[in-house]
Amino acid sequence: MTLSGGITRPGERDRVLIKFTEVDWTFCLALTLIACAGGLMLFSVAGGSWQPWAADHLIRYTVCFLIMIVLAMVDLRVWFAMAYPIYAVGLVLLLAVEVMGDISLGAQRWLQLGPIRMQPSEIMKIGVVLALARFYHGLSGDSARLSWRLIIPGLMIAVPVALVAKQPDLGTSLLILFTGVAIMVLAGLAWQLIAAGVAAVAVVAPAMYFFVLHDYQRKRVDVLFNPEADPSGSGYHILQSKIALGAGGLLGRGYGLGTQSQLNFLPEKHTDFIFATLAEEFGFAGCFSILFLYGAVIFMALRISAISHSHFGRLSAAGITSTFALYVLINGAMVMGLAPVVGVPMPLLSYGGTVMLTVMIGFGLVQSVRVHRYTEVTSGRGALL
Repeated sequence: MTLSGGITRPGERDRVLIKFTEVDWTFCLALTLIACAGGLMLFSVAGGSWQPWAADHLIRYTVCFLIMIVLAMVDLRVWFAMAYPIYAVGLVLLLAVEVMGDISLGAQRWLQLGPIRMQPSEIMKIGVVLALARFYHGLSGDSARLSWRLIIPGLMIAVPVALVAKQPDLGTSLLILFTGVAIMVLAGLAWQLIAAGVAAVAVVAPAMYFFVLHDYQRKRVDVLFNPEADPSGSGYHILQSKIALGAGGLLGRGYGLGTQSQLNFLPEKHTDFIFATLAEEFGFAGCFSILFLYGAVIFMALRISAISHSHFGRLSAAGITSTFALYVLINGAMVMGLAPVVGVPMPLLSYGGTVMLTVMIGFGLVQSVRVHRYTEVTSGRGALL
């Protein structure tokens, strides 16, 4: 389109193409390599078959990858405008789970809405990040550091954490809690409050162990320190995972030759403990390679956060990155017997469509921050103008 004075304004198609070139394709490559590694491991644990996991895993990743690219084109001001509504919808759905949620394996986590069966806690992982990023976007540095206004983000974190923990879903509630705290710290929280929070956790933790955790959750904590006490029961997961890790050695037993997974000694070999399967078949070298890719993804995402011109963009990208890093940290610690078994998968490596979709939607936001890194996000009615 040509304006008066000979100035040419790019058309809508040209603007989309320009945005497309701004996507971080190295970042996309790292994600794809992790997902492909997951597909190869799922092929292995199925006894050399694409069914029932590997083919679905790769197809889901392809669809989720396209969703991520589409979301990368969405203007950052749209994400800003939708931040509170997404959080509110997630909160309403979590409340609906309490009233009419499906009960499966002793937990009430799913909601059936017509033909759609969904887990609202996954929406809240994104909603908390967006809502906190928007709240802090309009807050002064002094208020973000130490003020009564910090009660608001505290409640924004505490309410969904309490609702998810009640389902019960300890892993997801911890992810939401730690992600929210990470955003508050990155926004400039005073060290006095950080120290007070750590001290409060240390004081309250024993009471939570006895009066808040469910019996099976307390048993998981006990098993963490002494899995040999019940080797064929509650300690079975950790012990078999440690055996798989140790059996891999430096280079592993070989692709498709892991006895722990192939002979079904290792539980949840395709989901929560797929990292142990990889360790047995590819050893330390394989573990280092996949962790290097995870580290590269985290580094590139944090770099995207750092170059954003808007506070909202910086905090939202950093928040999504924190969630992803916590997935890797918690699952890795769980597999190595350094944390209780809480049902947190290794992102993009483990089989599971819900977590993959959540992760890739989050990275769609991160890519949007990169594509629109020079966009000035303003509060109020002019936010989308």
